[in-house]
Amino acid sequence: MSAPTLAPYVFKRPWLRNLLNPLANWYANAAGYRKLGLRADDLISEENAVVAQALKRLPMKENYDRVFRLRRAMQCSITHKLLPKSEWTKPEEDVPYLGPLIAEIEAEAKERAQLDTLTVVKNH
Repeated sequence: MSAPTLAPYVFKRPWLRNLLNPLANWYANAAGYRKLGLRADDLISEENAVVAQALKRLPMKENYDRVFRLRRAMQCSITHKLLPKSEWTKPEEDVPYLGPLIAEIEAEAKERAQLDTLTVVKNH
């Protein structure tokens, strides 16, 4: 269900990571979600069953923080104003918190599907 990614390829090659890091930071800043105090995983749509299950697995504090960020961003959007620069999400704070849970749930579903289709062969 998750999108294909080149991240493992890039992370294995330090020279490529150092080359693409400034571009990635520029793109994330240009997207504008950090100016609203959001993190990248806050932008993942909740309409997917896997994402809904991942949200249920979030620790209570992380879930509260997520809801707070979303409500604050919605208020900024309604008033057509950005947060003060001191409240913007910094790149070191923008770490994935939902992506690992989604990957874990997808791996569990894949394993469950493999176990459901398991056939027993009896040797004589």
